[in-house]
Amino acid sequence: MEIWMHQLLEWLALPQFGLSTVFIVSFVSATLLPLGSEPAVFGLIKLNPELFWAAIGVATVGNTLGGGVSWWMGLGAHKVVDKARGNSTDVRALGWLKRFGPRACLLSWLPVVGDPLCAVAGWLKLPFWPCLAYMAVGKFFRYLVMTAVLLYLMPGHLAV
Repeated sequence: MEIWMHQLLEWLALPQFGLSTVFIVSFVSATLLPLGSEPAVFGLIKLNPELFWAAIGVATVGNTLGGGVSWWMGLGAHKVVDKARGNSTDVRALGWLKRFGPRACLLSWLPVVGDPLCAVAGWLKLPFWPCLAYMAVGKFFRYLVMTAVLLYLMPGHLAV
């Protein structure tokens, strides 16, 4: 089992597969599926330090697009509920989120609540493009800071 896992990780770390893997894992992890993309990003950068900015960029794009899908899922859920109820849904409990508007999507980087926040932004019909832009900023800084901290804490085996 250990040999198989090592071979799989080596294959995924190859530059021609690594960035696409990071994109897919980052995209899927931004939906409501419980998956973390940080280990994939860190692993690729650890094995291929020259891909630092490329991996951060690809992970940011994948995670942001996944957040956009969550936004659309939230909007679709809202429309389905409105249609089933025959009237508009009033979401008073989330008034504070409406007050912050798309800026609340800066918090989409947070564990546990970040991904559902994107869906709630869609549910509340917050403007898509500003939400996506704020998601991108938050997610970029999450990947940048988290990867930099992990590289600082585990500096060995970097071949520059």
